[in-house]
Amino acid sequence: MRGKFLVLEGMDGTGKTTQAMRLIDKLVAQGRNPLHLREPGTTELGERLRDILLDNNRPAMSPKTEALLFFASRSEMLSSAVEPALEAGRDVICERFTPSTVAYQGLNPELVKFVLGIDGLVVEASLSPDLVLILDLPAEESLARATGQGQADNFEARGLDFQKQVRSGYAAYAKNRPATTALIDVDGLSPDQVETAIDAALSQLFENV
Repeated sequence: MRGKFLVLEGMDGTGKTTQAMRLIDKLVAQGRNPLHLREPGTTELGERLRDILLDNNRPAMSPKTEALLFFASRSEMLSSAVEPALEAGRDVICERFTPSTVAYQGLNPELVKFVLGIDGLVVEASLSPDLVLILDLPAEESLARATGQGQADNFEARGLDFQKQVRSGYAAYAKNRPATTALIDVDGLSPDQVETAIDAALSQLFENV
C-alpha cells in the first residue's frame, strides 16, 4: 500500500515542528514507519540551498530567483526521498512545500502564476500532497514568536508588512485548493489543542491517529 504524503505549513512560530513530531510519534505507535522531512533541506543539495536562502548576508534575489531555488531543493527531495518512501509504503510528513513558495514568493498575481506554473512542472500528480495543513496565526504573533527564538533569518527580517502578505498568501492558497488543504486557526491554542484540531483534519487519511 502506498504511503500518505502530508505537509505541515504556516508562518514561523506556528508550531509546525512540534506538531510534526507528535504526529510521527502517533504513527510509529500504530506500527507505521513515517519519514520526517523539511523544506528547504533534507538532501545535501537542499541543505546547502537552505543555508543560502536563509542567510541574512546573501545577495538580494528577485522572488522568481528565490522560487526557482526552492523548487530545485523540492525537486531533489521528491526524487530522492519522497517518491521512494511513498512507493515503499511509508508515510511522509514534510514541513513546508509549495504553499510556502506561493505565500513567500507569490507577492502579486503574476508571481503566483509563475510559482504555480513551476509547481506543475516539478511536482508530478502522483507526488502531490494528500493533505496540506496550514497552521494560521496573526502576523504580529508569528513574528514575535520567531524573532523571540533568536536572530531572525532572511525572511523573518523583512518585517511585519511582509509577514502580513505571507499570511494572506496562505489563506488564498487554502481557498483555491480546499479539497486538499485545511486552514487551522492556532491563535490562542495550546499545543494539545492544536494537535486535536490536526487529528480531526486527518481523520479521513489515517484511522485512529
